[in-house]
Amino acid sequence: MIQKNTAFIVLILCLFFVTPILFASEETADLILMGGKIITVDEAFSIQNAMAIQGDRIIAIGGEQEVKRFQGATTKVFHLRGKTILPGLIDSHTHPAAACAAEFDHKLPLMESIPDVLDYIRSRIEVVPDGEWVWVSQVFLTRLKEERYPTMEELNAVAPDNPVVFRTGPDASVNSLALQACGIDENWKVDDGGPGYAEKDPKTGKLTGILRGCTRYLKHPSLKKPTIEEHGALLKELFADYNRVGITGVGERDADESEIKLYESLQDQGELMVRSFLSKHVDTIQSMEDIERDIRAVAQSPLYKGTNLLRVGAIKTYMDGGMLTGSAFMREPWGVSEMYNIKDPAYRGTRFIPEEKLIGILAACMKNNVQFNAHSVGDGAVHGIIDGCAALRDQFDIRAKRPVICHSNFMSEDAVLRAAEMGICLDIQPAWLQLDGRTLNHHFGYERLTWFQPLRSIFAAGGMAGGGSDHMQKIGSLRSINFYDPWLGIYTTMTREAKWLDRPLHPEQALSRVEAIRFYTINCAYLHFSEKDRGSLEAGKLADFIVIDRDYMTCPVDEIKDIQVLQTYLGGRLVYEKS
Repeated sequence: MIQKNTAFIVLILCLFFVTPILFASEETADLILMGGKIITVDEAFSIQNAMAIQGDRIIAIGGEQEVKRFQGATTKVFHLRGKTILPGLIDSHTHPAAACAAEFDHKLPLMESIPDVLDYIRSRIEVVPDGEWVWVSQVFLTRLKEERYPTMEELNAVAPDNPVVFRTGPDASVNSLALQACGIDENWKVDDGGPGYAEKDPKTGKLTGILRGCTRYLKHPSLKKPTIEEHGALLKELFADYNRVGITGVGERDADESEIKLYESLQDQGELMVRSFLSKHVDTIQSMEDIERDIRAVAQSPLYKGTNLLRVGAIKTYMDGGMLTGSAFMREPWGVSEMYNIKDPAYRGTRFIPEEKLIGILAACMKNNVQFNAHSVGDGAVHGIIDGCAALRDQFDIRAKRPVICHSNFMSEDAVLRAAEMGICLDIQPAWLQLDGRTLNHHFGYERLTWFQPLRSIFAAGGMAGGGSDHMQKIGSLRSINFYDPWLGIYTTMTREAKWLDRPLHPEQALSRVEAIRFYTINCAYLHFSEKDRGSLEAGKLADFIVIDRDYMTCPVDEIKDIQVLQTYLGGRLVYEKS
């Protein structure tokens, strides 16, 4: 009996002393940060002062005494000295692969007026042969002082011997040589089953040089292209700058095969420093059979499951044109406008995907568990997507599929409530408000912009919206088109201030500090199906976080746009440190 009791006591003592040693060895942190203000962005938006990291994940977060128990002989301890930590920021919608190579051939100047545009065209004519195309791409007329397209006559005068294109997305203003080179005359019509037309002067019947929804018919620019190695180096350079401003994750919207391979190459080389969720471009002009084939190909790709660094899990389509060129599909007419060169009082913009085809595309995505993303700017396009999802409610759990309305700039109270109720996600870029609010206000008037980027209403309704930049060109967080500095984006959501506009644009739709940081972290993670791994700082999640130079929660609102990132960590690895 004594021997049995002795054996039992020895066993208990072993469990008491040995088990903690084993547990400590398994749970010893590689890095502990303490003595700061850690804004977790968890469900309760709790604020802690210490965090322990092992490998690429957080193993503990809380008070210093609680976290210190994970400290071992090899643990590095970083004393924050009161500095603030936030989760790594996520840009829900950007185009890094294209943006990083935009200046490979030559630098692109800032163009803020028609004379700036014409001067740039002259500079290109000096270096390209007669007859070679000159393209001005993604310079938005809303950001020109004159708030209009350059006319065909202006383009003819500056470039009599070269075809010239002033293009934004599917719309463009071109000169006579460009029209001639493409065989576009007064009798021309699109013939590929897609949308668009060549605009005519209603009085004379002559072409104005403006193409609506059909720039796909134009010749491609003959710019020098980077090699795969050069392109990869440029993407690395851009991602390093994303890290500099605190971005650790992106949604690459509208990637083609070559761009997907570029991401895959960086991952294989261990040089992908931004977690990337890619949406593959799918052309909706093609037949439904071909569209369904392309959607299945996404689901069957090895990159569909991917890794926590790279995943291709969505498609990208285009539901309408753009608000910056006057072709977004609206529920009410745009109105006659010199600014947008609109002469027809009944004109409502351009819808690219008819209802029946849209429902087929949505169903194919949901059947294959591929996320649907669609460029949808006007309220007519937004309502069209919502109606398409509503038609499938009896067949699919819409909330589980997380379809995304990209941009979703013009909405309505009904659209906000229906999207929230069904779980349709919204992908919104504050840059459009900050940079284009002036022109939109001039054209539509203040009242019609009541439901422009209605972020407060979306949050109040329980909707899911993620914030991003729609960065398209150039490296440089504030010189880029659009800016990808998330702090200016966050500031814009909180102030609704627009460049060149003398009052905030519907400040009742502004976000709080808590909502604004959720908008750029956990909400974006949700849009990318990764909220269980990132978007907040919690035990078990990836250690993606940033250290910033001031207290986000208490600094003056005007200082938020000036926040500087001191350090950026990706999976517990320091990928940027301010010198």
